[in-house]
This record gives sequence, structure tokens and C-alpha cells, in this order.
Amino acid sequence: MVDKNSGDSREVGKICTELTYGTWRKQAGWSPLTIVDESGSRFTDSNGKSYLDFSSQLMCSNLGHGNEKIRKAIYDQLARLEYVQPGYATEIRAQVSLLLKEVLPSSLTKYFFGASGTEANEAAIKTVRMFFQKERKTKIISNYNSYHGSTAGSITLTGDFRRTPVDTYYSIPGIVHSIPPYCYRCPLNLKFPECNLACADYNQYLIKNEGNIGGMIVEPVTGTNGVIVPPEGYLKRIREITSENDVLLITDEVMSGWGRTGKWFAVDNWNIKPDILTTAKGITGAYLPLSLMATSKRIAEYFDSNYFAHGHTYEAHPVSLAAAKAAIEEYKEGKLIERSSELGKVLAKRLGEIKDDHKSVGDVRSIGMFGAVELVKNREKKTPFNVYEDKLEGKQLMTDRVSRKAMEQGVYVNNWLNHFVIAPPLIISEEDLMKGLDTLDNCLTISDNEVD
Repeated sequence: MVDKNSGDSREVGKICTELTYGTWRKQAGWSPLTIVDESGSRFTDSNGKSYLDFSSQLMCSNLGHGNEKIRKAIYDQLARLEYVQPGYATEIRAQVSLLLKEVLPSSLTKYFFGASGTEANEAAIKTVRMFFQKERKTKIISNYNSYHGSTAGSITLTGDFRRTPVDTYYSIPGIVHSIPPYCYRCPLNLKFPECNLACADYNQYLIKNEGNIGGMIVEPVTGTNGVIVPPEGYLKRIREITSENDVLLITDEVMSGWGRTGKWFAVDNWNIKPDILTTAKGITGAYLPLSLMATSKRIAEYFDSNYFAHGHTYEAHPVSLAAAKAAIEEYKEGKLIERSSELGKVLAKRLGEIKDDHKSVGDVRSIGMFGAVELVKNREKKTPFNVYEDKLEGKQLMTDRVSRKAMEQGVYVNNWLNHFVIAPPLIISEEDLMKGLDTLDNCLTISDNEVD
């Protein structure tokens, strides 16, 4: 057994692989780096090598690493009141709620705290179904190519391949999948704007013909599955369709919230007022687990006289809320929302240059400090290097090879099937932003060498 103070990274890695699960993968062959330190926009492994965190880990460390104000807020709360069951009020709960009222869309007036984005989306599912239980409008629309979590309800909402290994025995009833606003790979083989937002209008048909639709959940900007920025007018039309049919609109801002898109929340880019908003990750800058489901006044008033059948032991945990309070103050004091918008222009320009310079880059997309580079084997045919079966079978992806080369050069960038998610901490310097982009630029020769 390893001495906990020995610092033997090989032994640490061995214990982690033998006794703990690696997520979303076959377990054989998992050999993770041991990470021992972090500061600002960088983290360090047990060999002393430093890496630029170009994806904020899992698109959650929006405030970077080692923020002393957040750390101190956590320590102070631990010393004052570390836990009390959620049936009691706490000062920190009131303080965070008032801060949320300032930054959330004005349509949202009441809040439920959990520990993860998955929990927030589970709460949203139950809230829709409780709200419409008399009308029996229990079905919820979710888009293909989306990700909403890994528990039974949230994985059923999920529209990507992570649902398929378990959906025959672990899914919940009443989830209907619809067409995503993925213009680069339009499922209808149409082109914007001539399409007249057919992907949005399809939901009108779906609601009328499916029946008993109570809610629709969308990622305002699709996250893990490609940083897909919807075409102009898409979310406005979705809001119109849901309102016309008395369907609650849920916006999943677990990844796109907290300044990532150059606004407090992605919906603010289009002035959309959802009925429910879910978020997590950046709410504390990932310093502690915390999630939020925020609901409209109409929903809040319904539960004044109807039973709210939901709760968690760690709901409104005081220490997590202390991290959230400090994080929100850091976003404000550092003017990081505005910084995301300004640096986003630099990101967009450089991504365009990368696309022009590499024949294996089919598309680049970005909004604020949220970007993606999508690889193709054949630009004209938009042929992907890999398909989801490759991931499930544990095959090496082209993006794996490119990201590994970037790691060798000291830059961590999150990769998925055929794209990279570029989402550095909002505190990143312009110099480091360019370094990360230049490194990715250099590493794309690997995929360029294997195009058709």
C-alpha cells in the first residue's frame, strides 16, 4: 500500500486505475496522469510538467485555479457553519439567492440547489411533470446531439451516443428527441437561411402530433457535442412555439453559463426568457460541487399550494454556496463577462485562420470564450475521421492523437469524437490564449496528413 505522503505518482496512478472507475471508457488501458498542483490557467503533473488548461478541465474551471478569494470563502464558511439540513435557512443561502436574482434572466424567480448538472436536469424533469400532473402533460422534448447528464432521467434526455449502451434498460418513459440546430451537418440537408429554421418549426409539428408535451429542453449553445451555436432566430422561434403550446422551455446552461459565451448566460445573447434554467460547473468555478435549477414565477406560485416532491441531503450546502458567492463576486469584480466577449473576438479570428490553413478542419465555431474545431477526413464530403462506435469500442480517435501531441507540448485541450472544445479560463491572458491556439495549429499537421 502506498504511503499517503510518499508522492509516488506511479503508485498513485496504479491505485486509481485498480480501485476506481474511469468515466465513459473501457477500463483496460486507462493510465491517467497524476496531477499535484494548479495555478491560474495552468496545472502541474507529478513530474513537474506544467500544462495550459485550454478547456477549463471539463469546461467548468471558468475562474482558473488557485483563486484565493474563493478558497478563503470556503475556509471561512467551514469555520462558521459547515452543514445544516436544507429545511433550515442560512445567511449564505440568502446571500447567494440575492446575487442570483441580479444575474439570472429576469423570468426566473425561485431556485433549487443541487450538486451537479445532472441533478439540476433531474429536478427540471420532475418539476415539469409535477407542474402538469393534472393535465398529464408528462412528455419532454430534447434534441439529438445533446448531453444532459448520466442518471436515468438526464441520460434519457441526452441525444448523443452515451445514451445507447443503457437506454434499453435504464431510460425513463416520455422523452422525445428532435432535430438539433446543427447547420454544418444539418439533419434535413438544408442550408441557413433558406431553410427558414425548419429544425425549429419541426417542434411545432412534434408537439401537435406527439401529444401531452409538457416541456422542451435545449442547450442554448450545444456544449460537449461541438459548441454548436444556433442560427439566428432559432431560439426565438423555439420560445414562440413552446409559449404558443403551453410547453415549459428548459435551457440547460450547465456548460454555457457563467460568462462562457460573453454573457452571464447564453440565452442573454438572444434575450430569451426560459421557464426553467439549469446550470452548474461555473457557478462555483468548479471549486466545489453545486448546481442550480431556477424557475419562473408561474412555476413557483404553483408550488405554493402543491407539494414539491423533490430534495437532497446536500441541497443548499452552505460551503458550496460560499464558493458560489465568492465566484459570482469574482465574475463581477474582474469584469470577466465583458472580458469573455472581448477575448472571444480574438478567439474567433484565430480559429478562422486555423480553418483556412488546415485541410483537415471542416468547421470552426465560437461564441465568447467557447469554441470548437471540427475535423474531417474529406472537406467536400464532410467525412468524419471517426464515428461513435469507435469511441464505444475503445479505438484511438484522430482527435486523441492530436490532443496527445498538444499535451506533449504543454497544452491540454478537451477532445470528443471529431472536435476539440476550446474553453480556457476566463482569466487567461491573451498571450496564453494565442499560445494554446498556436499549439493546436501546429498539432493539426497530424490530421492534415491523413485526409482523403
